[in-house]
Amino acid sequence: MNPRTSPIALALTPLGGLYGIVMKARRALYSAGRLPVHQLGAAVISVGNLTTGGTGKTPLVEWIAGEFARKGRRVCILTRGYGRRNAGARVIVSDGNQILSDSESTGDEPLLLAERLQGSAAVICDTDRVAAARWARENFKSDVFILDDGFQHLRVARDLNILTIDATNPWGNGQLLPAGILRESRSELVRADCVVITRADDLIATKALRQEIAAQAGDGPIFVSRMNLRGLRPVASESQALITDEKDLGSPVAAFCGIGNPESFFSLLRRRGYQLCHTEVFRDHHRYTQSDINHIEARSTTHGAGILLTTAKYEVKLRSLKFELPCYAAGIAIEIDQQDEFRTLIEAAIRKTTS
Repeated sequence: MNPRTSPIALALTPLGGLYGIVMKARRALYSAGRLPVHQLGAAVISVGNLTTGGTGKTPLVEWIAGEFARKGRRVCILTRGYGRRNAGARVIVSDGNQILSDSESTGDEPLLLAERLQGSAAVICDTDRVAAARWARENFKSDVFILDDGFQHLRVARDLNILTIDATNPWGNGQLLPAGILRESRSELVRADCVVITRADDLIATKALRQEIAAQAGDGPIFVSRMNLRGLRPVASESQALITDEKDLGSPVAAFCGIGNPESFFSLLRRRGYQLCHTEVFRDHHRYTQSDINHIEARSTTHGAGILLTTAKYEVKLRSLKFELPCYAAGIAIEIDQQDEFRTLIEAAIRKTTS
C-alpha cells in the first residue's frame, strides 16, 4: 500500500477501478472507430495531463501560442473553460485582438490566456471543440489550434500530443479518480508524442521521474522545464506600481492562492527570495468573496505582513474586491530546457498539416 494512501482513498479504490474500466472502454471505442475522431482542417497541438489539479499546463499553452503567433500563424486556443457560469455556451474570450468576455463567462485560465496573448491568439470556450474550431476557421481563418487540456479529449485528432507532468507531484497517491488524482493510468503515457516535465527544480527527483516516464512512454522525447516569476502586477488598485524585483517590496510578505498545487507557488516565491511570514490556501478554482479578503488581511497582519502576493491565474477574481493591504499578482512563465528542439518538434507537426 502507498504510504500516502488515506483511509478515504482506500474506501474509494473500488470506484477508481470502475472509473478505470470506463475510461479504457471509451478509448477502445475511439480506437475501433465506433466513436468518431474529427479532423479540424488545421494543425492541432494538444496540451494535457494525466492528473487533476495544476501541472503548469497554462504557461506552456501560452508559450506555444506566443511562439507561433510571432511566426505569423493564426493561433486559436480551444478550451472547455472550467468553472464558468454557463458551461454549455460558446464564449469568444478573445478574437486575437480584443478581450470580448469576463471571468464569470469564461473561467479563470481562458481569460488569463486571452489577456497574456492579446494581439497574438484567439481564445474560445466551448465544450464542443469541433464546432468551435469550425467556427474559428470560418471567422478567424485559424490555421493552428491549441487544444487546452486535451489529452483525454479523444474526439479531436491532433498532430502533436503533449503531456505535462508535475515533478513535485507526478501521480499523487497513484490511484485513479476518485481515490486519487489520476484521470488515467500511467500506462497511457504511451499515447503521448512528447512529455514536458514541469516544476523540475529538484534535479535528483527529476532524474528519477524522467527514467520512470521513459520506461512507459516509449521513444517520444522528454523535456524538462521550470517556472519563473516575471514581475508583479497590482490587484484592484491603479495607484500601485508594477514591481519586477522583490527588493522593491520593502515589507514582510503573506501569500495566498486557490490552485491545484499551492505549495509549488509558495516554493517558487521562496526560491525567488521572498520571506513569507504567512500563507493561506483555498480550494482549486475558489471564488473569492470580500469576507475571504478580510480574513486573509486580518491573519496576514497578525503575522506581520504588510503586502499580499497571489497568483496571476486567479487575479481576475479579485479585481472587484477591496484591499486594505497592497496586493500583487505574480506572473509565471515557463522555461524549457532544449527549447529549440521543442520548438522544432512543434514546427514539424504544424508543417505536416499546413504545407
